[in-house]
Order: sequence, then structure tokens, then C-alpha cells
Amino acid sequence: MTPEFRQKAITICDGKIAKQGPGVGLSFYAFFKNRNDDPELLMQVARWWIETHQLDHFEKAVKIRDMIHSAA
Repeated sequence: MTPEFRQKAITICDGKIAKQGPGVGLSFYAFFKNRNDDPELLMQVARWWIETHQLDHFEKAVKIRDMIHSAA
């Protein structure tokens, strides 16, 4: 993932946590608009989520944020 996307994902996680609390879950689709305007990035994030880390469809935003921070 690009540094720009990592920051965007962290910001989205932080926003969801602030609005809905630390137990809020999300999928990797939360980082994208409802249209596929960047298929390469979508697939890169899907591989990171599914293949690399074998995460469930929904995971805690806190967990994802911390994973992205530690991978930077």
C-alpha cells in the first residue's frame, strides 16, 4: 500500500472509532467509494487483507488501524 493510502485508511479507521466506538468493525471496502475507480489499489488492499493476513470480512477498526501503523 502506498503511504498516502495508509494514511487515508488510518484516518477512516479513526473516524469510525470516534463515531461508533472501539468495537466498530469494517471491511476493506470501507476505504473505497461505491465505485471501482482504482482497481489496482482495490486488489492490492484485498490481497493485503485476505491473502497476507487472512482476515475475516469484517474486522475491528482498532485492529486494522494498529496493523497498518505497525506495517509502515
